[in-house]
Amino acid sequence: MSLPTVETAPAFDRLAGRYREVRERTEWLCAPLSAEDQTAQSMPDASPAKWHRAHTTWFFETFVLRPCHAGYRPLDERYAYLFNSYYNAVGPQYFRPHRGLVTRPGVAAVGEYRAHVDRAMADLLAGHAPLRTEVPAAVVELGLNHEEQHQELILTDVKHLLAHNPTWPVYRDTAAAPAGGRVPATDWQSSPEGIREIGHAGRGFAFDNEGPRHKVFLQGCELARRPVMVGEYLDFVADGGYRRPELWLSDGWRIVQERGWEAPLYWIEEGGARRAFTLGGLRALDPAEPVCHVSYYEADAYARWAGARLPSEAEWEVVAADRPVAGNLLESGRCHPAPVDASADPPPIYGDVWVWTQSAYLPYPGYRPPAGAIGEYNAKFMSGQMVLRGGSCATPRGHIRATYRNFFPPDARWQFSGIRLARDAGR
Repeated sequence: MSLPTVETAPAFDRLAGRYREVRERTEWLCAPLSAEDQTAQSMPDASPAKWHRAHTTWFFETFVLRPCHAGYRPLDERYAYLFNSYYNAVGPQYFRPHRGLVTRPGVAAVGEYRAHVDRAMADLLAGHAPLRTEVPAAVVELGLNHEEQHQELILTDVKHLLAHNPTWPVYRDTAAAPAGGRVPATDWQSSPEGIREIGHAGRGFAFDNEGPRHKVFLQGCELARRPVMVGEYLDFVADGGYRRPELWLSDGWRIVQERGWEAPLYWIEEGGARRAFTLGGLRALDPAEPVCHVSYYEADAYARWAGARLPSEAEWEVVAADRPVAGNLLESGRCHPAPVDASADPPPIYGDVWVWTQSAYLPYPGYRPPAGAIGEYNAKFMSGQMVLRGGSCATPRGHIRATYRNFFPPDARWQFSGIRLARDAGR
């Protein structure tokens, strides 16, 4: 990432426009939520929408305004503690599982905080602010991508919160009704054996964990041209998939037993019929849409049941590298996986659901985290996590690319996570 200074007006004009666009999208995503919706926290791994709005604002205040803007005055010094997530080099943080107990500042006060920081950022990017040091455009761009990550988290966390309400409230009634289509046949794309390169190198933004670009040797394999569908996963459930220990990794089988898993998260069985809770409310299952909200353990067990496996992240990236970023992403407004168009050539590899890979989230060869607190952004999580690829129906289109490495613990289910199968060549 280049680091243009405040004198490079065209670069900062573009950055200022993108800043406004990203910040406005966050507010648009939160607009359907009441103050109560924005304050509650449904589990320690999720955060209130109000906190997401404040934390993304804290990022710009902490890493851009405080070091660069000589005239900046914080709205409230206590926010430095309340809205720090995990940056130990910056200072202590409020206890994450208790974020939902922070009723003050309220929603309106968080809006004032966002406006305060936005005004200062506008002055800074316009070159009107007195400077302590040059404006690090790369850090501003990192902050915007960070906020786009939190936009996705707003939707996933709000969905988890609303699913605890027995009235099945609607977040935004934009999800299309089930199409009731047929599950298309599984087709496979071959990827020949050879030495390939993966990882980011070149122009445009990328997170530090996406590089350096490096060579990998891949055995010949085949990648399914579409994700696993609800109808196929229903067959797995009906065949006793959640009652057959031979299909599961040891940790996964233990969790199935302890947590009583019998189906993906948000599937509801009433009167012998299965439905799913969506951001558009409770809806009938659509057999022809990608299955969603499954953990790595469930994805791995399904792949074993289907006589296949999960792809490595390198196998997925090699296939995705030449594909355009198109598909059911956040801008579609659906906020739910869509039935796959089997006639598309090639069918989209992005959107709908993040797909679990068999790859642990580890540093690439030669990786070095950035210096300072920013280095805590990704590197400190390279243990106990699995990589997901491809984006989902909650991912902003401009935020995803072939090299993007998402990561979550293997038991996580509240993300829009699904399955794409792989198999060795010649199967």
